[in-house]
Amino acid sequence: MSEKVLMKGNEALAEAAMRAGCRYFFGYPITPQTELAAYMSKHMPKRDGVYLQAESEVAAINMVYGAASCGVRAMTSSSSPGVSLKTEGISYLAGADLPAVIINVQRGGPGLGSIQPSQADYWQATRAMGHGDFFLPVFAPSTVQEAADLVYEAFDVADRYRTPVVILADGMLGQMMEPVVLPPERDLADLPAKPWATSGTHGERAHNVTNSLCLDARELYEQNVERFERYAVIEREEVRAEEYLTEDADIVVVAFGAAARIARSAVNDARAAGIKAGLVRPITLWPFPAQAVRGCNAKAYLAVEMNMGQMVEDVRLAVEGAAPVAFFGRAGGVIPRPDEVLEQIAALAEGIGE
Repeated sequence: MSEKVLMKGNEALAEAAMRAGCRYFFGYPITPQTELAAYMSKHMPKRDGVYLQAESEVAAINMVYGAASCGVRAMTSSSSPGVSLKTEGISYLAGADLPAVIINVQRGGPGLGSIQPSQADYWQATRAMGHGDFFLPVFAPSTVQEAADLVYEAFDVADRYRTPVVILADGMLGQMMEPVVLPPERDLADLPAKPWATSGTHGERAHNVTNSLCLDARELYEQNVERFERYAVIEREEVRAEEYLTEDADIVVVAFGAAARIARSAVNDARAAGIKAGLVRPITLWPFPAQAVRGCNAKAYLAVEMNMGQMVEDVRLAVEGAAPVAFFGRAGGVIPRPDEVLEQIAALAEGIGE
């Protein structure tokens, strides 16, 4: 078994990406993800990889497009306003069916906002990562260990479905240090073949072209239909969630990422107080684990987020009106406390006659 090492979340994300076979990183510094890029700048050359600090976020994402076109594993990372600048390029990646990984270590917004932790980019990641008809798989780690595991796996998901994949972290997870068992180093020779890549023909096949431009309406429609058929497979095969004490729960808290750590403490406190509370933690934000939420058959739900209320809309869609869905959140970098969440759980318990 591999030895545990103490690592900051940002550094674990970077190290796991390189172990997954990423050899091309293009980024631009912005707090609170800068340590990720700094780690890449130090260690990527030691693996015969390329680290390049681009002149802007726009340039960085288009460099990812170029590298991904060649069939290599490529990645970029940023924080909230930086990701906003990348969204046009992300849409181009989706339109060209190119696998890549995008990490967002979120900070408070809108605008430049603050450098404190936030989860206010949920809608952006799951609904509006760029113009046009497309979705991206979105993973939301809640521990440094899970951050390493999910970015390692994200490259496989990206290759399997020929799609960009988002890791939605936050400033708390990026900056905290925890013990982590790092995944094994992938042999680049064992990575999936990419016969579609623009990697040179050597006279053995027709030329490949990477392009997101399609001026024929019928052809573009058919491309979108095919893409959504792949999305349907992702929704069926890749949805993930953790359920905690939900078997007999009257009140189910739904929280992701760092907020789920806080919510878990509140659920434990609620149980100690005699309230039957449980937790559903979405690990994939898209596809959203609607069945895991709906299947709890709780009397009430509470969405806990570090924003003004975004995932709560997906919880309400999942519950389909079968039970009330409340929301509790803190925004702008303010982190909710377990005792505040417990108060919300207790109020719901009183309302349903616990």
